[in-house]
Amino acid sequence: MTKETSPQSFLSQELLDILRDPTDGSPLVLDESQANLNSPTSEKSYPVKNGIPRFVEQEHLSSFGLQWNKYEVAHDDEDRATFTAKTGMELSDLNGLRILDAGCGGGRYCKVAAEAGGIVFGADHTTAVEKASKLCSHLDQVRLVQADLKHLPFEPESFDFVFSIGVMHHDKDTRAVFDAVARMVKPGGKYSVWLYRKNQWWQEGINSGLRKITTRMSPEKLEPWCRLGAWLGGIPVINKTLNKVVNFSNHPNWENRVCDTFDWFAPAYQYHHTVDELQSWFKEAGFEQLKILPPEKTGSFYRWCYDHNLLIGSGVNVQGTKSGENQADNKPS
Repeated sequence: MTKETSPQSFLSQELLDILRDPTDGSPLVLDESQANLNSPTSEKSYPVKNGIPRFVEQEHLSSFGLQWNKYEVAHDDEDRATFTAKTGMELSDLNGLRILDAGCGGGRYCKVAAEAGGIVFGADHTTAVEKASKLCSHLDQVRLVQADLKHLPFEPESFDFVFSIGVMHHDKDTRAVFDAVARMVKPGGKYSVWLYRKNQWWQEGINSGLRKITTRMSPEKLEPWCRLGAWLGGIPVINKTLNKVVNFSNHPNWENRVCDTFDWFAPAYQYHHTVDELQSWFKEAGFEQLKILPPEKTGSFYRWCYDHNLLIGSGVNVQGTKSGENQADNKPS
């Protein structure tokens, strides 16, 4: 299920079959030039650029398009481990499943899921989909769209497994994004979400104060500060103590540290949530068999800090199964 060509410039029939006009849910028709998707009912037209349907512009999320296209942060072994930890799904369980990566960014987890045999649809609000297309260019079963997660251009209840890792909290209404994406899950399908965790009051206060400054900075002015954070993230002791006060990444890789720190301070919106809050959303959206997924890292001191909400940038992570009839008979598409 691989290909040797460059990123595809055509739309697969499987993508065309599932695409819908995000304004009214009607099927879309690809014109003869294959340059536009047209809605016969709303008369709207959506461009197809580099083989990717574009339903939105980047808007307030432009910093993500910049960071994912600029930095090289994919690491195969690490990405597979992170995917498993943050979705609660074993790679061996993905074969043949129709999967949605809601907020795919540069495509790291699209790649992981597709290489494990999943039929993957990635959606992102930004031009990061172009980076995802390049990263997944060897995989036939990855389809990408640039779209608003609150108005996804897909038929509801079309996916066996949906996941979103570190994305929804960057919208002005995290809950609205959660509910919109939840509608994409089939009855009996699984849904995994990772959001930023709410920290101690004093950490939240320091972070909010700093972000009032950094979110007004241009990327060119912000990046040197992120490089300073990346430098601090490479210094032993400091990279495990000072970053509990002011967030900066301590990832082993320099480029990841710069990207992660930029990812924290650049976005216009950033909201933090609790496990109880996220679980309540799952229940109200009709999900059951909820699982609170533990953090990927281990160690007694780490877990103590995690349990006391002291780790800035750590997450709340839940998986649920969508309720409905015939769950036991739910099979891959």
